[in-house]
Amino acid sequence: MVQGFKASAVSAGIKKDGGLDMALIFSEKGAAAAGVFTTNKVKAAPVILSQENIRKGRVRAIIANSGNANACTGKVGLDNAYREAEWVAKELGIHPDEVLVASTGVIGTPLPMDRIERFIPELIKRLVPEGLPDAAQAIMTTDSFSKISRFAGQAGGKPYQILGIAKGAGMIMPNMATMLCFVLSDIHIDPADLSKSVSSSVKTTFNRISVDGDTSTNDTVLVMANAMAGNGELNAGDYESFQKGLTHVMDDLATMIVRDGEGATKVVYVKVKGAASHEDAETAARTIANSSLVKTAFYGQDPNWGRIMAALGRCHISMQEADVHIWVDDIQIVDGGLAIGADAEKRASKKMAQKAFSVTIDLRQGEHEDQVVTCDLTPDYIAINSDYRT
Repeated sequence: MVQGFKASAVSAGIKKDGGLDMALIFSEKGAAAAGVFTTNKVKAAPVILSQENIRKGRVRAIIANSGNANACTGKVGLDNAYREAEWVAKELGIHPDEVLVASTGVIGTPLPMDRIERFIPELIKRLVPEGLPDAAQAIMTTDSFSKISRFAGQAGGKPYQILGIAKGAGMIMPNMATMLCFVLSDIHIDPADLSKSVSSSVKTTFNRISVDGDTSTNDTVLVMANAMAGNGELNAGDYESFQKGLTHVMDDLATMIVRDGEGATKVVYVKVKGAASHEDAETAARTIANSSLVKTAFYGQDPNWGRIMAALGRCHISMQEADVHIWVDDIQIVDGGLAIGADAEKRASKKMAQKAFSVTIDLRQGEHEDQVVTCDLTPDYIAINSDYRT
C-alpha cells in the first residue's frame, strides 16, 4: 500500500479468458505525474489521450484495460478513450483531464464501450488501499504472473513508499519502455523533477530489455506522487535517494518482464564493453540481444559464438575481428576473435543451462559499455503468438 492511493479491478468480459480485465487507480489528493510513451509512429488512442493529459503534470486517476489495445481504431477509438476518461471523472467528481487511460491487448478492434460504461461504477465502488495486486492482475495479457515491486525510503526525515506494477511478456523491445507500468509514491516532488527522474530511470531499465525486438503501439509508463508522506522540498541527497529507489523498482519490473518473456526459459544479460562510443556499445548489445539465431542458441545451451561474431559484424560499429573477446559468465570462449577450444565451450554450455547467465563481449576499441537484458527464443513463443487472436 502507498498512503493516499486506492485501486480496484473487475472482470468486464473484455478478455476472452474471463479474468480481471479492467483496473482503476485513484489518488485521494492531486498527484504530480510524469510519463514515458511509445515512440512507435502507430500510437494507440489511450497513448494520445494520456500524453495530452499528463502535460500539466498533475492527475488523480488511471483507468486501464487488458484484452483490447484500442489501437488502429481511428477517430472512434480516440473518442472512446475520451469518453472513458469522462465517465471515470464524473463518477469520481474530478476533471476529465485528471484521468489517464491505458489499454493493452488485440490491435484493431474497437473497445466494447457498453461494458466499460457498465463496470466503471463497480470499479469505483471497489476502490480500496489494498487493491493494487488485483490491478496488477487485471492488466495482464500473455503474462504468466503479475509483476509488483516496492521500495521504502526517507526524505526530509519522513518515510515514503514507491510501489510499481507492470505487464509485459511479448512485443518487448523498447524505444522508451515497452509494456504498461504504473508507479505510485507518496513522496512530495515537483512535477518537473519527477519527469526528469522518470526519464532517467526508464533509460537504464525498461529501455534496456528485449524479448522479441518488437515495440508496441501502447507502451506506457505512468508515475504518480501525491505528497502524502509529508516531506518538504527535496534536497539533493533526498532526490538522489528517490532516483535510486525509482530505478530499483523499474529495474525489478523490467527483469520480471524478461523472465516472463513469452515462452522464455532463461534470462540473459548481454554486456558489451570496450566500445569506441556509448552508441556502439548500445547498438552491439541490442543487435546481439535481438538476434533470433543467438537467442535460439541460448535456448539450446549452445555457446555458438560465431553467431555473436556475425551479429557484431553487421551492426555498423567500430570493431576488429581480431580484438573480440567473449565470455559466458566467467568462462572465456573467444580470445582475439578465435575459439579457445571445445573444453571451454563445454563448460560454457553448463553455465547456459542456468535460468540466468551473462554473455560479455569485450571489443577492445575504447572505454564505453552497455547492457541489454534479453531471453531465449523457444518453440513456445511461436505457439503463443500464432493463435493470439483465436
